[in-house]
Amino acid sequence: MNLDVNTLFMVTIYVEAILGLLLLFAWAQNTSIRAVAWWGFAHLIRAASVVLFGMYGAAPDLITIDLANALLFTAFAVTWTGARVFDGRPVEPVYLVTGAVLWLLVCRLPVMADAVDARALVASGIITAYTWLTAYEFWRGRSEPLVSRWPAIFMLFAHGALFLLRTPLVTLLPWSPNNAMFGSVWLTVLSFEALLFTISIAFILLAMAKERTELRHRTAAMVDPLTGISNRRAFLQDAALLAKRHSGHPRPTAVLLIDLDHFKSINDRFGHALGDRVLEIFTEAARQSIRSSDLFGRLGGEEFAAVLSDTGREKAVAVAERIREGFAQASQEVDGRPVCATVSIGVVHCEAAVLDVPELLAQADHALYHAKERGRNRVEVASLDMLLDRKDDKQPSVPTSATSVAAIGTKSAA
Repeated sequence: MNLDVNTLFMVTIYVEAILGLLLLFAWAQNTSIRAVAWWGFAHLIRAASVVLFGMYGAAPDLITIDLANALLFTAFAVTWTGARVFDGRPVEPVYLVTGAVLWLLVCRLPVMADAVDARALVASGIITAYTWLTAYEFWRGRSEPLVSRWPAIFMLFAHGALFLLRTPLVTLLPWSPNNAMFGSVWLTVLSFEALLFTISIAFILLAMAKERTELRHRTAAMVDPLTGISNRRAFLQDAALLAKRHSGHPRPTAVLLIDLDHFKSINDRFGHALGDRVLEIFTEAARQSIRSSDLFGRLGGEEFAAVLSDTGREKAVAVAERIREGFAQASQEVDGRPVCATVSIGVVHCEAAVLDVPELLAQADHALYHAKERGRNRVEVASLDMLLDRKDDKQPSVPTSATSVAAIGTKSAA
């Protein structure tokens, strides 16, 4: 079956316009992702360039070739700019029009007037440059876990490579004796590939925007917005996963329960804005004292927790002390105010084959209670005696199974 290039042009115009409007409509539903608007306008500009190119023979070459290609290069530049905007990089207005200006200048050179192959090579090089730059922008943002990035990178790279091979293939593929322009086998292949690329990349870019929105919603549900660490829900979910891995390969584990001392007083004296700043300072101090592989989360208010894997009792106490001392030093003066905030920390150590983080948090809470009772700004390690004392004081009951008792330390740290 022979493909009619004129028909492909018409189909391409409609497809580009429809996809452009579709992307703009999607952006109107969620204006926070501005890159979608850039990509939508890129399709509309590309549709305009194809319209002008389709007028070849009926209008001057200045319009059907020079201006049409300038619009085409601008469309690819807009797509590249959208990729930059997508990953939070600034717009480069100069580079938006660099390709179009370069093309128009080249077309005005007398030596290029009849050099069809040279002009085609320049055009292909400009398109390839913008396309590969777009792929590179997506590659630079690969740290964001978006699966749809990878097919976008592959397709952009392949599309750019095909354009780069345009001039060499022109010399190899046959020309139609009837119409040297529209009868070219290469032009037919290029038009058909461009149509498929246009459809595919539009939906991939739309999928990227949708995937990012869903990722941000999931992140918002699992991350504390003030401190940027796991919230209570995420912390307990990660702890449950850690417990499953622990059952297969048991390792000494410590749980820390941390509470900022007199935090309500800090808010009352200095205001909630400074209180939020104190929480951020504590988070940073704690992050510097624990490993990136350890679990760390905000359980609510001024209460935090950490799970230290493969950690002995003495090392766990040392980590808790580093957190306490580091925060006390960092919070002596906050935004020019003498805050001098401190924390109390309860520690429980577990060497059992079963890791029950909620139970260990309850035990660490008893140790934290004793730290508060004994003057605050201190670290206490859970012991059987203090747990029984809390039980006698009609505090919440504590499991006393052999496993639980074995998991509790017997040494306190001042």
